Amino acid sequence: MFEIDPWLALGVVVATALTDAVYVMFTNSVIARKRVAAANWSSLWYTLSSFAVISYTNNWAYVVFAAAGSWIGAYVTMTFLHGAGGKPPAPLAPETAPPA
Repeated sequence: MFEIDPWLALGVVVATALTDAVYVMFTNSVIARKRVAAANWSSLWYTLSSFAVISYTNNWAYVVFAAAGSWIGAYVTMTFLHGAGGKPPAPLAPETAPPA
């Protein structure tokens, strides 16, 4: 059937967890309009994601490990950025048109 290498599976979980953590930081930098930080996070994001893609393209079963790592990375990073509380951010103020 399918032969899963436990070390490779762990590597995929870690790589996708880091990839999602970096993606959250990239998005945070874009929202904050930090161009250099966003570019740096983006570069790291694609570098990390390449390991997971290359690893599971030979065996689709590794996609399950990639999904688990993705969930872990996003959850931990969001907790780190916003704390464990579930308070949503304040809404943005509407933009007003300049006087005519």
